[in-house]
Amino acid sequence: MYSKLKSIIFKLNPEFAHDLAIKSLKLNFLPNIFENKDNDKLFETKLFGKTINNPIGVAAGFDKNAEVYNQLFRLGFGFVEVGTITPLKQYGNPKPRVFRLVEDEALINRLGFNNCGSEDASIRIKKNPQNGLLGINIGPNKDSHSRLEDYIICLRKFHKIADYITINISSPNTENLRNFHDQSRLEKLLLKIKDEKKNLNTKIPITIKIAPDINEKDVKKISEVLLNHQIEAVIISNTSDNSRERLKDIQKHQKGGLSGKPIEDKSNILINKFYKILKNKIKIIGVGGVDSGLSAYKKFLSGADLIQLYTGMVYKGPNIVNSIKNDLSELLLKDGVKNFTEIIGKKT
Repeated sequence: MYSKLKSIIFKLNPEFAHDLAIKSLKLNFLPNIFENKDNDKLFETKLFGKTINNPIGVAAGFDKNAEVYNQLFRLGFGFVEVGTITPLKQYGNPKPRVFRLVEDEALINRLGFNNCGSEDASIRIKKNPQNGLLGINIGPNKDSHSRLEDYIICLRKFHKIADYITINISSPNTENLRNFHDQSRLEKLLLKIKDEKKNLNTKIPITIKIAPDINEKDVKKISEVLLNHQIEAVIISNTSDNSRERLKDIQKHQKGGLSGKPIEDKSNILINKFYKILKNKIKIIGVGGVDSGLSAYKKFLSGADLIQLYTGMVYKGPNIVNSIKNDLSELLLKDGVKNFTEIIGKKT
């Protein structure tokens, strides 16, 4: 059905089409008609001590305002991450700010953390308890006087209602946000978060979302900080603000973060670098170019414990989880494994 609608949807402005998808999910326009393999032991895994049906999650950016996470669980996702949510409501960058690169199966966005704010999102989640494992991705307001404090404000707001919280330091669309990749600044941020967790008496798991455009030295330094602070998981990676060399689409020079197939290999290489250092001490959630069983398979081989997607759903439709699971099961059965976790990090 989606293949028939796709040509019509792609004639719409990308951001308008996304808003339409959110409204459709809110109205339950997409019924729960998809194949259900919840009990398939081939895909069952654990995240933050909780068992989930499969390792396929929705990346932050799709459900920015925590409006349709339960509907996304119905589509088969093993976990959902909402946001990025900032302390205060903000409009984001001027429109147009989302671009489809159809020839490349990619998106470029420069949204700039447009969201309804932490208070609104918190109220909504409390009214609609999650039916699965829910992560909340947080970030600072664009005009914040203290970005460190903004992360703490959101931690206070969400620590009781999230299953985990992601610290977004990697969006290319908030000026200088990626400065937090600097070892000393990241150290300061994580110390502040650790202290606040003690004050709140919470054990909420913390994940850090990393940029794909970091160098070899950054990988080692960031890994060292994450290990020292016993961070539970790292998300690799966010969108790329370069990687334009091989793009074909005429819109390839638009400013913003690139997602989708063009950053798949870049993401996998970075995942493998972190995997070799972290050595199973920190969970790796792999993001970038996931749209099929084969792409998921490559992520796991590279060292990802779980995966997330967003752009893949734009191009492949809402039944993408079952499509990935069907294709992935064939690859895994050929390997003779009983559970996908057996292939994690087996890249030669």
